[in-house]
Parts: sequence; C-alpha cells; structure tokens
Amino acid sequence: MKMKIYVRERMKVREGVKQPMFRIVAITGGTVQIELTHFRKFEIEQIAKDVGAEVIYFEEIPDDAKEKQKH
Repeated sequence: MKMKIYVRERMKVREGVKQPMFRIVAITGGTVQIELTHFRKFEIEQIAKDVGAEVIYFEEIPDDAKEKQKH
C-alpha cells in the first residue's frame, strides 16, 4: 500500500499573512514522525517526495454544504 498524506488548508490564515497555510490531517500506509502542526505546501511536498508518498489535498466545503450537514 502506497503511503498517502492527507492535507487541508488552515481555516484561520488571512490573505497576505506569511504563515504556513496547510495542516496534515492523516497519514496512511506508513509511519512518519511529525514535529510541526502547520506546514507550507513545499514542505509537505518535500516530505512526500522523500518518503515516497502521495499528497491528497482536501477541497474546502462550500458554506451552503456546511449548513446542509448540520441538519
């Protein structure tokens, strides 16, 4: 089974702010020790390249879809 790294964009990062934009949600198919909680895209892609993993970026859920899930 190929290792996969699941990633989503952070919710509280504002436009123009130089903060890491992504958070790793899960890793499957192997073990990687993670020291940070927030990552830049190039950091995630370099980790994936080094361990032979595929990166899967979650799509943001539109606000109207979020409302439907609450009911």
